[in-house]
Amino acid sequence: MRIRTSMLALGLTLGAMAAAPAFAAAPKTSAAPKAMTAQQQKMATCSHESKGMKGDAHKKFMSDCLHGKTTAAAPAAKTTQQEKMKSCNADAKAKSLKGADRKSFMSTCLKG
Repeated sequence: MRIRTSMLALGLTLGAMAAAPAFAAAPKTSAAPKAMTAQQQKMATCSHESKGMKGDAHKKFMSDCLHGKTTAAAPAAKTTQQEKMKSCNADAKAKSLKGADRKSFMSTCLKG
């Protein structure tokens, strides 16, 4: 009887040791996030535009937006952040702004 108990304990111990690597946490990778595809960007834009909508209104808006039937699906018409930055930089340089004045001007310019 004592031998059976010892064999059982040994078997359980070996089984637990063999299964331990299977329960180990997967190594975390710190890879940079990939750039969004055009479809993912469109989805993000439409989703942002639909804030506050619920139910059927949200579904209809998202469908129309993703099919290009709304203005949210065409973000190319808006000025991109990079274009704003170039324009505001040129304006600040033309006005010879420096330091805090330039910072304040750039902040206001980029917001509106």
